[in-house]
Amino acid sequence: MKIIFKFFVVFVFFTITLVAQENKLDKIVSNDELRVCTWPQYYGISYIDPRTQKLVGIDSDLAVELAKDLSVKLKFVKSSFPTLINDITNDKCDIAMFAIGDTKERRAKMRFTTPHLESDIYAITTKTNRKIKSWDDIDTHGVIVAVAKGTYHEPIMKNKLKNAELLVIKGFKQREEEVQSGRADVFMTDYPYGKKMLVKTDWARLIIPKKTYHLTPYSWTMAYGNDKFYERVEQFIKDIKEDGRLLKFARKNDLGPIVKLR
Repeated sequence: MKIIFKFFVVFVFFTITLVAQENKLDKIVSNDELRVCTWPQYYGISYIDPRTQKLVGIDSDLAVELAKDLSVKLKFVKSSFPTLINDITNDKCDIAMFAIGDTKERRAKMRFTTPHLESDIYAITTKTNRKIKSWDDIDTHGVIVAVAKGTYHEPIMKNKLKNAELLVIKGFKQREEEVQSGRADVFMTDYPYGKKMLVKTDWARLIIPKKTYHLTPYSWTMAYGNDKFYERVEQFIKDIKEDGRLLKFARKNDLGPIVKLR
């Protein structure tokens, strides 16, 4: 009898959980609110404009469009790459929209949508650094390569680097400070953040790989389950690729070279 009762409790729990997941879209509509996790330091993606204190970038623009398509209000929820998985799995938001690199490790914890962007890895050094003249100089003895903890660059560079020393930094700002101060020689980044460094600083120099180094598709993420909501977002992605909105916002934010239209 106890075994039967235990099975019944487990069955009821999973049934309730499944119903809750499947009703995510209905809940968004009934609450008249779409909660979107965003990282407000991602230039060109979801970046707080210091002049207006408003979020700008392709994924901020597309979050507005998604809320419009769902006919609900939009609420931005502050997140980050280190906290992303916890934010998604603990229902802090309905969807994360800040160009999240689709990796095997993250896929085990979160559900990824069809990608809308794709970027290679780039490096930032200083204009005065004498060690780093080209991409070939990065993985050499005596070079210190910085990456931000929680980004997809961390596991990739751990695997890629054979000679250089890898320095894992907790914050993005600290990563820049390590390079600017000379305590690290380069930090690894992507196309949008590389553009930020060139626009926002006078000391940064962009190092571009001579050939494709490691392309990563960028998507949005949500909790597993939620099939009805997931399919609605997938339809939205298909629509913005076909009706020109994705390309429009990519060009607006100077991200045309990395937009993924197919």
